[in-house]
Amino acid sequence: MVGIQGDTDGVGRLIAVVVFIALLVPGVLLARAWGLASGRRAVAGGGVELVEPTAQGTAALRRQAAHGRRWRGLGLLLGVVGIVVSVVLLAEASVFLWLPLLAFGLLAGVLLAEATRPRPRWALSAPPRRPRQGEQISAWLVWTMRLVVVAELVTAGEAWSSGDLGPAAGWAVVVAPLVAWLLAEVALLRALLRPLPAEGADVPVDEALRTWTAHLVVAAASVSALLPFGTLLLRAGLGRGGEAGEGFDVLPVALVAGGFSALAAGLAVAGFLLTWLRPVRSNSRALTG
Repeated sequence: MVGIQGDTDGVGRLIAVVVFIALLVPGVLLARAWGLASGRRAVAGGGVELVEPTAQGTAALRRQAAHGRRWRGLGLLLGVVGIVVSVVLLAEASVFLWLPLLAFGLLAGVLLAEATRPRPRWALSAPPRRPRQGEQISAWLVWTMRLVVVAELVTAGEAWSSGDLGPAAGWAVVVAPLVAWLLAEVALLRALLRPLPAEGADVPVDEALRTWTAHLVVAAASVSALLPFGTLLLRAGLGRGGEAGEGFDVLPVALVAGGFSALAAGLAVAGFLLTWLRPVRSNSRALTG
């Protein structure tokens, strides 16, 4: 019996290792997909460099850049205010909330900036022509964002209903990703419905602005869901792993692996998000060099 039990435990550990590695793969694939998205950014930005926009196109670039800076600054200010409030309410215990509050303040600024971007004031094409969303961003990234948000909300709801989360934490991990996702969908819809400009010189500018918006909001919403999702999975896995029981339970290993995968993917996407914060620029001097 002892030998059989030892063989069973060995097989269980082998299965756990396989499950752990398998659950890390989605995070790696997501990070790779965002790495490939950097190429789309380079192409869109390069298209702007190869043409000289009209006066309306140049004004649109400046206005959009200023709009984004204002909202991101407001988001950072909101994060700082959140830190001050947490210090007042929780004193030294709030130190672990400082970085998340600052990060979510910046994410809120990014999402609000893209969801409220003013329409460019150039002449529109007649009849109206609109690009497909696949020309702006990979559908795989968009649907991954949506699936991650749904998974995070389901996980948070389960943890909240079972009493693992308090009211404050429960509201935070439900409302923040949900609002981020709704803002992202609004920004994506606005970018999709806006007609193309009439002037051919402004088309690359318009395409770059749409591409920037799509990637910024999808990345921000993905990070807003991936980080709490990974934390919830990791917490659940460690909690179940500490429970005494007979035999080898693979579920805690799967939860921990999923948590690590989501956290790693969230941090990777956040890194790519920072590279997209640089506004679209036009350098007409490249045409005369």
